Amino acid sequence: MSLDIVVFGAMFVVTLGAGMAMLFARNAVHVALFLVLSQVGLAVAFLLQGAFFVAAVQIIIYAGAIMVLFLFVIMLLGVDRREALDEPLKAQRPLALALGVLLAAQVLYVAWQGVDLAFVNGGEAAIQEVNSDPGNVLGIARVLFGRYVLPFEITSVLLIVAVVGVMVLARQISSVSPKQEADARQQPETEEVAV
Repeated sequence: MSLDIVVFGAMFVVTLGAGMAMLFARNAVHVALFLVLSQVGLAVAFLLQGAFFVAAVQIIIYAGAIMVLFLFVIMLLGVDRREALDEPLKAQRPLALALGVLLAAQVLYVAWQGVDLAFVNGGEAAIQEVNSDPGNVLGIARVLFGRYVLPFEITSVLLIVAVVGVMVLARQISSVSPKQEADARQQPETEEVAV
């Protein structure tokens, strides 16, 4: 048995265990940390397959930047505390179940059709451009920052808007502003001086 198989088996167990632990963890911070562990396990699996660029992107973007964003939002909103599980929207659970079934059907359809979907509507030219002579990384950069630069920038703007929206919502959730709290602290002191 080679070392690659042993490492792959160990990372498979760690990644699967972290994924299962995410389902049963009650604290949102613990869920985010288990997600980081599963992302690192996936990066090691990519390394074992020789996909060094994908492994680096997995660590830098997903296990690094995205998870820091998740933890920032969790800490900002204070969702690490236990809350009541009352659903304000009654149709939320059936709608989520229906959308989950739809997503699973789409994934199964794409897996059934295979790579043929990539060659529809000029997709073959993009694949040839990515796999051209300079290499995959340069080809991906040319496609992403050439033809698809507008959707790429719109996605980044949407992420920034989401972070700003979370910060605005978090400020509205707190009932007492820092200025009101400071005024409440100073008010008894002025009364004591007046007496």
